[in-house]
Amino acid sequence: MNIGSFLLQLLYGGFGNLASYLAAHVLLCLVPAFYIAGAMTALIPKESVTRFLGRNTPKYISYSAAALAGSLLAVCSCTIVPLFAGIYKKGAGLGPAITFLFFAPAANILALVYTGGVIGADLAFARLFLSLAFGIGIGLIMALIFSRADQEHDQATDALFAGQSKQGMRRAALIFLLVLVALLLAGTFKIGLLTNSYGQVTLPFQGVDRFQDFLYRLVPYDPARGEEGVTAQGAILIGLLALVGISSWKGIDRIHEGLNRWTWIAMGIVGVTLLTASVGMRPHAGGLDILFTGKFFSVLLALIVLGRMLRKSLTENEQRDFLWESWHFVKQIFPLLVVGVFTVGVMRVIIRPEWIEALAGKNTLLGNLAGVLFGVFMYFPTLVEVPIAKMFLSLGMHRGPLLAYLMADPELSLQSILITATIIGRLKAWVYVGWVALFSTLAGLIYGAWVDGTSLGMILLFLALFLAILAAGLWWINRQNQARAKSQAAL
Repeated sequence: MNIGSFLLQLLYGGFGNLASYLAAHVLLCLVPAFYIAGAMTALIPKESVTRFLGRNTPKYISYSAAALAGSLLAVCSCTIVPLFAGIYKKGAGLGPAITFLFFAPAANILALVYTGGVIGADLAFARLFLSLAFGIGIGLIMALIFSRADQEHDQATDALFAGQSKQGMRRAALIFLLVLVALLLAGTFKIGLLTNSYGQVTLPFQGVDRFQDFLYRLVPYDPARGEEGVTAQGAILIGLLALVGISSWKGIDRIHEGLNRWTWIAMGIVGVTLLTASVGMRPHAGGLDILFTGKFFSVLLALIVLGRMLRKSLTENEQRDFLWESWHFVKQIFPLLVVGVFTVGVMRVIIRPEWIEALAGKNTLLGNLAGVLFGVFMYFPTLVEVPIAKMFLSLGMHRGPLLAYLMADPELSLQSILITATIIGRLKAWVYVGWVALFSTLAGLIYGAWVDGTSLGMILLFLALFLAILAAGLWWINRQNQARAKSQAAL
């Protein structure tokens, strides 16, 4: 293979991965996430966030609340980032926000149930226990290392939202936010009530089946390898996404000058896009079957309620602030998401899953690190990582590195790292990545040792020694921070 054809293959892999991602996963999870983040920033008083997630809230409350909120959201690393950005911008402490960022993709309810059903209850329990312990641990560590920056962030949010009313959140705004969350859950939960079809119509469109076959030839389709291809429905959705971007730019980018007809056109196209994503489409020689699933009716109901509340229940200032903050998150995050997904597609051409057997066939430090690295560069959307993990297991991957992969893949991806860095800064983001990689590797080693027959007592002893060394290091950091604060106070 010459260099030119290899570079062309890399570009093909990048654009193919990007097309698959935009066609299959952006809509029913990421789009609502942007609007939820915008609603949290625009509609929730800072005091309501800091009451449960603030840096001065008792740790047993803030970290428990962060983990509980994360456990209910079946989202991947890309979708959780806008929600993380929303609560962090509104005044959540760095530690609880990091715990939320870690725990939601790693150990939400659906991921755990799916892991237990496909791979085994022992792995699901290990994923839950270690994700909870390490998620809270990473949050505490980040809050301690960056305590001064966390305090400055708290003061900055005080200044940023100083003009807001000190009253609690309006009931209408709270209901609006909860319906947005319901929209996200309806679009992401994979249960029979939502995925079953309750009716269908056939549109007499000829050639859609041939168009879909062409798309599958253009973008590879192999579910066993995580390749999802681009369906005819996906191609339609990509076109609708482009219309959403154009209309939002015209109707929201200067929304502080006033709402205009493009604002409502943009909202209408968003609704059509989500409804198109929620139906099933089955092309065949005779036309195109449109399947009305439970998800479609749930999304339709949520959109009707949201549309009415946006026009009737929110004030003009709340409408403007909500739409502007949502659009701001899109402009901040979406370009980096595109770059990251494209780069991962390029990396998939280079990295072969078959390497797993050679690198991670045993429960070694190198094997677990390989599992973590595969999680970063072979990123798959939420729940897709589970059948991929089963494939890795069949290729000879040890169950220890497999757990390391399952902890790293849902929350560490190149695109989420890039986006997180824009929210909390590069230093904090890469320190967070380092801790996640370390603890994911440690989780794999611990679980793998148990699988290989090491006694539970010996495992707990080694874990206690590691935690003691870690605690000593954190104690030293805390002491240095306190000494620095006293010297500055003396000045």
